[in-house]
Amino acid sequence: MTGVFPALQHTRLPVPVVIYLLCVVVPIGFNVGPLAMTTLRLFLLLMVIPLAMRLVSGGLGRVFATDILFFLHILWATVALAVNNPSQVVQQMGSVGVEFIGGYLLARAYIRTPESFISLAKWLVIIVCITTPLAIYEAKTGSPILIELLRKLPGLTSVGIVSIEGRMGLERVQAVFAHPIHYGLFCSVAFSLAFVAMKDVTNTAWRYISSTIIAFSGLLALSSGALLAIILQAFLILWAAIFAKFDGRWWLLIGLFAVAYVLVDLVSNRTPMKVFMTYATFSAHNAYWRAIIFDWGMKNVWGSPFVGIGMNDWVRPSYMTSGSMDNFWLVMAVRYGIPGFLLLATGYALAVFRILRRDFSTDIVLAQIRRAWIFTFLGLSFTLSTVHIWTNIYSFVFFMFGAGMWLIAVEPNDSSASANQAGVESTQGRRRSPYTRFSNVRQSPTTSTRDAA
Repeated sequence: MTGVFPALQHTRLPVPVVIYLLCVVVPIGFNVGPLAMTTLRLFLLLMVIPLAMRLVSGGLGRVFATDILFFLHILWATVALAVNNPSQVVQQMGSVGVEFIGGYLLARAYIRTPESFISLAKWLVIIVCITTPLAIYEAKTGSPILIELLRKLPGLTSVGIVSIEGRMGLERVQAVFAHPIHYGLFCSVAFSLAFVAMKDVTNTAWRYISSTIIAFSGLLALSSGALLAIILQAFLILWAAIFAKFDGRWWLLIGLFAVAYVLVDLVSNRTPMKVFMTYATFSAHNAYWRAIIFDWGMKNVWGSPFVGIGMNDWVRPSYMTSGSMDNFWLVMAVRYGIPGFLLLATGYALAVFRILRRDFSTDIVLAQIRRAWIFTFLGLSFTLSTVHIWTNIYSFVFFMFGAGMWLIAVEPNDSSASANQAGVESTQGRRRSPYTRFSNVRQSPTTSTRDAA
């Protein structure tokens, strides 16, 4: 079966987004005097000010509360660094701030329609599939081919080659990222896009094949965080299929999670979060270690709740020689204080909530895109509590977050009316129009118009 939404099948991805994706997956670095630069940072440095001006002037549509909260998060992070590490403010916020806001604004500017979102999904699916042979080779040999090649080019550098113990007889795959966890997360982002967002847009067999390849590639990272994200998305897809005719399926699921949380809290001598971390890792040792990190991380948060500790080393037991903190949300609170964390987390949660509550019951395309985006970020929300992200994947996560913001304000179509309009235009030999309120989007006879998410 070919796609039943032809208007979504041939749209080209905007050139700035293509450049961005290439910068993300081809990690080229170079030095500008004492500054360490990457092609991604350079590109976003050139883009961020014009994009910010477009946002403020209304060129990107309505300014959302999340836009303001994300900018305030970066502003507060700058204040926290000025207090804790005044000599590092320019360098740190010039890199981390640009990666975060630049990626987010780029998606806000160029991913604003179903066509552009589906085109983005296609690109991500293809990119993961291209990296799969490299990942298989690295899993057997421990050699990240592309990174090694880039590091040999004169005048250029790339991310470091991670030396980390393998698992299950395989080497952990970093592919094109700074850490195997990052490659696993990149694959997990593409999973729901391939299986859910592409429904009725591409061939059904290819949906199953590509999503299987993506899940397999993500598994090669041998990261419990990435595996958790894929498993959670697969569970949500299965739940949606089983209870497709039950309107209250998501409230039921939320209720079951709430009951499970209370039961774990009652019967266990550990907190539900610690129990979750136990089953979200490959070994009991990792679970124990992450529990210690969380406990001591919170001591650092309460020790400096207002502006955090910045880039300073965090207080921990002497036997914890590594300063790694495998919890993105915790890192934000430790570095930038509770206000810095709340500004980011509130903006994140608010956007997810507003997109969740939209009524797309009359628009199959928007319902599928919304479901894919929500599934992706529900998976990531849990995963980010077990891993930390930085550099390219940090930017990419919030780029993908920005790629769903248009769903807050988009006006849904009436699918049946669009289908009837398509039939009239077809008989009159009119030119196909893009996906708009009057587009010739044709409804599949086997697809319900019930809102999927």
